[in-house]
Amino acid sequence: MRRNKKYPFAFALLLMWGVTFAQQKSKPSLLLVIDTALQQAIEQYKRMGVNLPADVLPKTYYPLTKKSETSKSSWWCSGFYPGSLNYLYEYSHDASLWEEAGRAEKLLEKEQFNKGTHDLGFMMYCSFGNANRLKPTKEYQEILLNSAKSLSTRFNPVIGCIQSWNASAKWKFPVIIDNMMNLELLFWATQYSGDSSFYKIAVTHANTTLKNHYRPDNSSWHVVDYDPATGKVNAKLTAQGYADYSAWARGQAWGLYGYVVMYRSTKDPKYLVQANKIANYIMNNPTLPADKIPYWDYNSPDIPATYRDASAASIAASALLELSKYVDTKKSQYYISFAEQTIRTLASRTYTAPVGENGGFILKHSTGSLPGSSEVDVPLTYADYYYIEAMMRYKALRKK
Repeated sequence: MRRNKKYPFAFALLLMWGVTFAQQKSKPSLLLVIDTALQQAIEQYKRMGVNLPADVLPKTYYPLTKKSETSKSSWWCSGFYPGSLNYLYEYSHDASLWEEAGRAEKLLEKEQFNKGTHDLGFMMYCSFGNANRLKPTKEYQEILLNSAKSLSTRFNPVIGCIQSWNASAKWKFPVIIDNMMNLELLFWATQYSGDSSFYKIAVTHANTTLKNHYRPDNSSWHVVDYDPATGKVNAKLTAQGYADYSAWARGQAWGLYGYVVMYRSTKDPKYLVQANKIANYIMNNPTLPADKIPYWDYNSPDIPATYRDASAASIAASALLELSKYVDTKKSQYYISFAEQTIRTLASRTYTAPVGENGGFILKHSTGSLPGSSEVDVPLTYADYYYIEAMMRYKALRKK
């Protein structure tokens, strides 16, 4: 072919477009990737259910020793297994998934009266909340309402927050950024019961967190410790991040997801502003790898020779897909594109385990708490849950 010497730039541009088009054409559509991933997830979770003892719930799996670890219903992750099964049932209408979710939820029922944890949103709303969304019953609704009542007992009006962990020699009234994820249960409770006290607690907690947890660069501290008598901030710390000044990756994702929920539930624009700021911090962080799976802490001095956290990526992808519905077209496409890249990476062989491996879990390479030497570079129930949720949200977006 003879090149047109008068328009070399135009020719180069057309050539580049042709290469890009060919690459895109050879890459399977994300919807096809997601359908394949969800089918594989169903197979994995069915295998997990067969091997799971009747009185416990899955927690993690250690690939080096090939041993699974389980938990009782009081563990903060106990709701993710039935929650994932509910999502997979919603996708497939496979009755065996619904039945297994119901069996697991029976183990969880007593936690509706647990006043010793701030994690009832994770435990009860991800499980019974999804079950009630799909097949509403009075029984589910009463369990959720009792759970919201139990969670509300941990609210201190002087501080304006729900207490996370109990007092210890290390802190008096610790509040962790993770707690933003438990507010969705309270909004549901007000909508269901008409009792506005749940709504007010959620809004007050979010406002106090917005004031005290965020730095000027829109990253978040993990823990803020308060004086329960005066409401004064005693210290700003970390428990699972690299250092008190650092940005623990999953904590940033918790905050993003939490403020998206706050905007959805209140339509207060300040929450949308904050969600956009956190999204910008995550998406444009200079330490974020090209594949969009963050290192466990954005400020780890060992980057790139350190662990990734697939759970943080899953949470952020799911949050960004919802956030895309509340912003202008340009920003929406930016968020969707980022989530698409994340899902593709998570669906790859690097992060998705072959069927029959990984203890039945879907994703590999999550980091629970590196400082605590706990659940490092392993599968985690919440990584799977938010990955499934992100894929379901993407499918719903593309149907419109």
